Amino acid sequence: MRKFYYLFLAMLLPALAGAQAVDSVYLRQHYDLNEYHIPMRDGAELFTVVYTPKDKSQDYPFLMNRTCYNASNYTNYQARRYPSDFLIRDGYILVYQDVRGRYMSDGTFDNMRPNIPGNDPSNPEDIDESSDTYDTIEWLLENIDNNNGKVGMYGVSYPGFYTAAALPDAHPALKASSPQAPISDFFFDDFHHQGAYLQSYTAAFAVFGYQKEERTREPWYRDKIMRFYGQPAADGYDFHLSQGPLKNITENFHHDNFFWQQIVDHPNYDSFWQKRNILPHLKDIDHAVMTVGGWFDAEDLYGPLNIYKSVEASSPKANNIIVMGPWDHGGWARERGQLTHNHIYFGDSISTGYQRDVERKFFNYHLKGDGEMDLPEAYMYDTGIKKWQSFTSWPPEEIEPARLYFGANGKLSLGEATEAAAEFSYVSDPSKPVPYTSQTEGLTFTPRRFMSDDQRHASRRPDVLTFQTEPLEDPYTIAGEILAALDVAMTGTDADFVVKLIDVYPQDHPQYEHNPDNIIMGGYQQLVRSEVFRGRFRNSFENPEPFVPDQVSSIKFRLQDVLHTFKKGHRVMIQIHSTWFPYIDRNPQNYVDNIYKAEASDFTTSTITLMGSSYVEAGGKVSETGVQPVSLEKAIKD
Repeated sequence: MRKFYYLFLAMLLPALAGAQAVDSVYLRQHYDLNEYHIPMRDGAELFTVVYTPKDKSQDYPFLMNRTCYNASNYTNYQARRYPSDFLIRDGYILVYQDVRGRYMSDGTFDNMRPNIPGNDPSNPEDIDESSDTYDTIEWLLENIDNNNGKVGMYGVSYPGFYTAAALPDAHPALKASSPQAPISDFFFDDFHHQGAYLQSYTAAFAVFGYQKEERTREPWYRDKIMRFYGQPAADGYDFHLSQGPLKNITENFHHDNFFWQQIVDHPNYDSFWQKRNILPHLKDIDHAVMTVGGWFDAEDLYGPLNIYKSVEASSPKANNIIVMGPWDHGGWARERGQLTHNHIYFGDSISTGYQRDVERKFFNYHLKGDGEMDLPEAYMYDTGIKKWQSFTSWPPEEIEPARLYFGANGKLSLGEATEAAAEFSYVSDPSKPVPYTSQTEGLTFTPRRFMSDDQRHASRRPDVLTFQTEPLEDPYTIAGEILAALDVAMTGTDADFVVKLIDVYPQDHPQYEHNPDNIIMGGYQQLVRSEVFRGRFRNSFENPEPFVPDQVSSIKFRLQDVLHTFKKGHRVMIQIHSTWFPYIDRNPQNYVDNIYKAEASDFTTSTITLMGSSYVEAGGKVSETGVQPVSLEKAIKD
């Protein structure tokens, strides 16, 4: 059992925090280490690790990381994951804090704790992540010597959310914030995508769904992890399929997990989820914000893109920029030398370049006044031609969106609808779902490689609609947003829709040296962008509704942004299907009020028809929005 536990941690910790090594000898030589329990306005004390430079001849800014993943990992000169070695050697006061309810901190843990506008220190009952950050900064300024009165925050994944959650009503000493792979809304990030449950996250619930009884430096949920990871499962697809409907996950694994129960009890975008959405609160930000993400982040792609856009739209005083690179979740926080994602090579030392030339410059300028701030508004990596590009805005205003239309015999047309009256049908069978990856994987914490995976396994299936262009005579760049606008009919009363944008390589494309011999790059169908949409939410995420059998309905949803150049000789491909397993849970295709409580008998096959009037709009800022979270709509109106 212990073997499985440590295997889980080996997968989990790099996924959550990155794994950039820092020389502990240097830390011991140049930093003093202290631990504190910092009091909050309601009396709770938050455990905080502080490294202060031994050189007292000057003052230093704070660099703070707030985490639910155990600040004790940074004690005993083990600050090996955050921040980069460049920043540590430049000299900062390093702060690591357990958030409320986690490990050595007091209080009760609340996933994506709702923001309470106002941040009134005189009201001890109004506590949120912003107030806890505010109180922590106030204490640090008063109690840690040789500080210059300036604070920076950063964090990857959940710590990225805590960085974003400190933006509203921020302490005036907070001068530079970098939310990295931040969660912004659990109905669209991490545990859900567009309301569909990420079944691949099933193993993660033990980490987030049990309260601890006392202060501890060790995981108190250890035995709960083993309920899942103690299972012999060489093939995750077969394992999850054998579990049957999600109600069996409740019975077999998560019957006492409070976070799982919250998800089961709130299958729609009701007030429980709406108040956990940080985006509407990102208003009137007045300091520097650099949001960072990875184009191949299967967990948090929605978060960084929408946090940047929300701050940009509502906070003209913020120095707001965005960086998106060829990384998976948190890949910029670790350096592996050769950067490959799955089978695709993107270059060498890209993460080091970001840490040295972007992140270091951002914090040193805003917290120390060193150097020049010559970073572009949007520093984005083109995943097709494999080079960095700079833009004065994102999405780029100079790029007009183009539409891709579907035609007979799998033809995809750029910019011209040719067969609006055509119909394309497939039979979706939830008992034989489309795999999300071409490779066999066991039980994973979260899948990653598939975000650039070969899609030939899917294009050969009869339950996947596949459309592609002729080989391109000139390069074709998509830079900006993507919208799927589908007109569909079905014999069932509910369905999911997966839309993929794919780069098809020429048949004579050379092999890559880093790949095994069985990976053939000639004809490779590289996934560029993909997203799922749960059809019941086509008109409202709050109020789902069934489809009327054989009646045409319109669905519009975002696939998230992209910067990708399809090279000359390549093809553009779109795939559409209705299962994507076990990345996404299976829709019964027979409308039920709560899929988490569906019976095996509720699942049925459905013939799904795509109308030729459908299209995908891509590039720039797309002209239509699709259904939006109601709270975000209100924030935009306000």
